[in-house]
Amino acid sequence: MTFKTLDDLQVRGKRVLVRADLNVPVADGKVTDATRIERQAPTVRELADKGARVIVLSHFDRPKGKVVPSMSLRPLVGPLSQALGRPVAFADDCIGPVAEAAVAALKDGDVLLLENTRFHAGEEKNDPEMARQLAALGDIFVNDAFSAAHRAHASTEGVARLLPNAAGRSMQSELMHLDKALGHPQRPVMAVVGGAKVSTKIELLQNLVGRVQTLVIGGAMANTFLAAGGIAVGKSLYEADHLETARKIIQAAAQSGTAILLPTDVVVAKEFRADAPHHTVPAGGIAPDEMVLDVGPDSIKAFESRLKDTRTLVWNGPFGAFETKPFDKGTVAAAKAVAKATKAGDILSVAGGGDTVAALAHAGVEGDFTYVSTAGGAFLEWLEGKTLPGVAALGAA
Repeated sequence: MTFKTLDDLQVRGKRVLVRADLNVPVADGKVTDATRIERQAPTVRELADKGARVIVLSHFDRPKGKVVPSMSLRPLVGPLSQALGRPVAFADDCIGPVAEAAVAALKDGDVLLLENTRFHAGEEKNDPEMARQLAALGDIFVNDAFSAAHRAHASTEGVARLLPNAAGRSMQSELMHLDKALGHPQRPVMAVVGGAKVSTKIELLQNLVGRVQTLVIGGAMANTFLAAGGIAVGKSLYEADHLETARKIIQAAAQSGTAILLPTDVVVAKEFRADAPHHTVPAGGIAPDEMVLDVGPDSIKAFESRLKDTRTLVWNGPFGAFETKPFDKGTVAAAKAVAKATKAGDILSVAGGGDTVAALAHAGVEGDFTYVSTAGGAFLEWLEGKTLPGVAALGAA
């Protein structure tokens, strides 16, 4: 799709509504991880530097349409101000007289943070009246919250249809990298899909089959695929009611020429705990009282071999129970192999999803991939091939 960016806007003296995602972890009234704030700051800073009157919108947590003081955005004023290097004003509402008065007081280059959009029931209902009231506060709408783009809410989709709009820098970067990863990729393309359950990633797997040349399946969901092929998986976590689903995906892959890479050897233990006694066995040699907790070295070698012929890689989900040592070895080894190939300029690598981001951080390589998305559900829905309302609405007004 085509959309405008900040480069297409004349913003001096204009009121610019910026939909950010400031839904950050807060404990005892203090932000504990400002990563999302730092990602959103460049757009707000650039607009303010260009003389815009910047009005920042965001949701926070799930107040379900009611004012919940512990879910106020007020504690974010300090961290946002620090990230921007300029003061940030705050309004105790996002629509109505309080918001209108705060916006009216702005001068060119000022930044205003409005209260949690989800304090109003109209936000999640995408209520036209709430969208109209939000739009009345601005002259231009900029969406920089890809992580909220899979929700058709008043502040993501509704307002975008009422004002001239554009993508912010974070949204622009996300869409550009996702297009390079699956929209118009350099081939061959490899997708790594891991995690616990096939059932949560059926649409993802169905969308990737035929679009990628290699589909690597890891994590506990690989056990379901092994079981679907007649391999006994002992006490391993797997979904007995999704064996047929796995078989259909294997069949679809065979018909479309997508190679599926499953573990050929696995690390097993009799109990799941840190430093539990463990050993490596062929995938067909899992004892009835053992559970698979990681992939083995031969599986990683096969992965690295395929990686040499890959030009684009998309990653969602770990190879094993990486949070618990020593069952992190497979995920760490694979992540380091991708990071090395990326740094060498051999591949474009895009990763996303909460567990994936945590796994790459654990491996110490989150900064070595081409792009790591922190968008969570939006990233997953994009991988599934779904239309994201917040993205589709860009260019609609």
